[in-house]
Amino acid sequence: MIHAVFYRQNGSFYAFEVKGHAGYAESGKDIVCASVSSAVQLTLNLLYDFHCVPKIGLLGNIVRCFTNAERDMADKIINQFFCHLDSIAEEFPKTIKITISEV
Repeated sequence: MIHAVFYRQNGSFYAFEVKGHAGYAESGKDIVCASVSSAVQLTLNLLYDFHCVPKIGLLGNIVRCFTNAERDMADKIINQFFCHLDSIAEEFPKTIKITISEV
């Protein structure tokens, strides 16, 4: 199962962590893992492109991303990533667990 944790402060998203494997299909054929990986990469690219200064940590299959909590654009981008993962989780139950942590 993929575990995604989204961090909010004062109602605004500013960070996320994604780790694990969906287990939907064998390695190399898992469309859920591919979808999530693509969405993570797009989100990171957008954060860079919109000057949200993401701090990224990569370790194995764990991706951590923190941004400046005061940036409205970071909140919008990460919120859309959250919505995207939520849609995937609805379509493919038991493959993604999403948690929101209010800090």
